[in-house]
Amino acid sequence: MSTAEYPIDFWEARYAGAGDDFVFGQDPNDFLVREAHRLGAGSRVLCVADGEGRNSVFLAQAGHVVDALEFAPSAISKARALAQARGVDINVVEADVFGWDWPAAAYDAVAAIFIQFASPAQRPALFANMLRTLKPGGLLLLQGYTPKQLDYATGGPSAVENLYTEQLLLDAFVDHELCLLRTHESVVDEGAGHRGMSALVDVVVRKR
Repeated sequence: MSTAEYPIDFWEARYAGAGDDFVFGQDPNDFLVREAHRLGAGSRVLCVADGEGRNSVFLAQAGHVVDALEFAPSAISKARALAQARGVDINVVEADVFGWDWPAAAYDAVAAIFIQFASPAQRPALFANMLRTLKPGGLLLLQGYTPKQLDYATGGPSAVENLYTEQLLLDAFVDHELCLLRTHESVVDEGAGHRGMSALVDVVVRKR
C-alpha cells in the first residue's frame, strides 16, 4: 500500500513501534462482522491491506479460505501470530497493493477496510483491481471514513481528498449492483489507531 504519503517505511514504523500491541486491535471490524452473513460457506476471500490480521483471522475462523494482502513485515508477523493463537490458517500475500499482479476472477469476496491511504489518482486503479479479482457475482465489502471524520480526528488520513462521499462511491461502482450504501456516525474501538466517535460509510457491491 505504498504511496508518496504513506510508504512502506511509514507503515512498518507504525506497526513495529507498537511493540507487541496491535495498532488496530485484535477484534474484527464491526462492519465486516455485520456483513459477513452475505458470504457463502467456505468462500475464498481477499483482505486488502490487512495489517495485523484481525479481519483475515476472523474470516478464517468463520470457515472461509483467506488471502491477506499486506507488505509491512511487523504487521505480517503479528497477523501470523494471531492466526496461530486462534488456531486458523491464513495465506499472507506479501505485496504492495499497487504493485501486485491481481488475479482475475479469483475470489468470492474482497474485504477492504479503511484503505484510504490511496490518493484520488490511485483510487480508480485500486477499485478496478478489487473488482477485477472478484468472480462474477462476488462481493466487495468496503468501509471508509467520510469527510466529516476530520472533525473527529479519531483515525484515518488527514487529507480530505482521500475520504469517501456517497456520490464518489455511487460513481465508482455505477456498473455494478450496490447492495448497501450507508453513512453513519458511530463509536469505533479498534485499538489505539481507530478509537472514538467516527464518521463512516459502509458499502457492499456485487460484481455484475
